[in-house]
Amino acid sequence: MGALAMVLGSVLLMVGNGGSPAAAASSSITLYSGQHVQTTQNLVAAFEKKTGITVNVRYDDEDTFVAQIVTEGKNSPADVFFTENSPPLEELASKGLLSPIDPSTLAKTPARFNSPDGEWVGISARVSVLVYNTSLVKASQLPTSAMDLAEPKWKGKIALAGAETDFQPIVTSVARTHGDKAALTWLKALKANAGSHIYPDNETVVDEVNRGQVAMGIINQYYWYRARAEVGASNMHSKIAYFAPHDVGYVIDVSGAGILKSSTHQAAAQKFVAFLNSAQGQTIIAHSDSFEYPIASGVTRTGETPFSDLQPNAITIPELGTGAEAIKLLQEAQLL
Repeated sequence: MGALAMVLGSVLLMVGNGGSPAAAASSSITLYSGQHVQTTQNLVAAFEKKTGITVNVRYDDEDTFVAQIVTEGKNSPADVFFTENSPPLEELASKGLLSPIDPSTLAKTPARFNSPDGEWVGISARVSVLVYNTSLVKASQLPTSAMDLAEPKWKGKIALAGAETDFQPIVTSVARTHGDKAALTWLKALKANAGSHIYPDNETVVDEVNRGQVAMGIINQYYWYRARAEVGASNMHSKIAYFAPHDVGYVIDVSGAGILKSSTHQAAAQKFVAFLNSAQGQTIIAHSDSFEYPIASGVTRTGETPFSDLQPNAITIPELGTGAEAIKLLQEAQLL
């Protein structure tokens, strides 16, 4: 009777998890998330409820995860890597560490926001802007190009989070447009103008500008909207402004997800990534406090400048590359 009970128990376990040992092993996946916690938590909770698949999430900076995944190699426990920016995914793709994304999943996101080789998929986006204190500088006085921030008249008036991975696409945009030498000169002048207003993250940049400690800063737009939601509109003493259409500082940055080639839960990982750019996943992003733009399944966000109205520099995902060019320049400018 004991042996029969064990057999029946095994059969019931297999049926409950899809009818096979492989399905049972895929009832949970591990997610390395460099994305914002609130965005990831909402998506994971909805996915778990819909599929019954448990998602074990580890949070860290995306550049830290890239180094960790490369070190872990085939032994990485990660199944999916979810990022704020495309270069970390491109870095892993360049090393042959990602599996192809299902074509039906890729098709839900416009091709220009996906991996050129189909190895990761675009999930959401944000755009670089100026945040400025309305008491310290008038909108009419703001520079219209990011290159103008290197001018001496802005000395002591600029806040910068040069070590943020969000800043790297802007550096790459400048370098691809004007060349590495000009980009390095620009970064050094930007650093000099920022002086003591170089901060560890964009949240601090927004806070310092809003409190009147510095006139303006370069951020991605959603940091300002998140700050407003946290402190209330009446406590906001700052606004955001866009650079001139197609300026080098006007950059759309894509968040994406990829599946590790080493994952032993490929089917479940594909389901999770497909959920992220499904109508349900994109609607969660559209209504979340992350204030990022959904870019897939035809879902749009209200309350911000419409994504379709943005006029960024026409730099492509392949041109943004792995971020290595930007990192080298940032290191030479001693901003990293």
